[in-house]
Amino acid sequence: MKGPKNLGDLQLAILRALWERGEAPVATVHEDLSERGLALTTIATMLRKMEEKGLVSHREQGRQFLYRAEVDPELVQKNLVGDLVTRLFDGDPLALINHLLRAGEVELDELDDLRRAVANAEQKRTRRPK
Repeated sequence: MKGPKNLGDLQLAILRALWERGEAPVATVHEDLSERGLALTTIATMLRKMEEKGLVSHREQGRQFLYRAEVDPELVQKNLVGDLVTRLFDGDPLALINHLLRAGEVELDELDDLRRAVANAEQKRTRRPK
């Protein structure tokens, strides 16, 4: 699946609830998002619209629908980060990384993790047959 690029904040919150639970009825998703102060019908409407877009699906259990996410969290992250890089950093991922470093958004222990990730990526690239 290609994956969504432009998810709204509520859509992403709903997907997160479903990723965490596996599947859930509207009422449970509504409870998970209770801090937003939205009506149950708003969540139900959003789930129906998301189903039309192929983001979620449902199965019937008795008289209620159980919804589940149909998009992979990693694919959503990849698409949203890609869109962010394109829109804010002219398609330059290094510009995003430099921004995070300059803004102090990366902690020292996270820098160590980043160094290891870069080293692993370099090893993988040098092992590839040409």
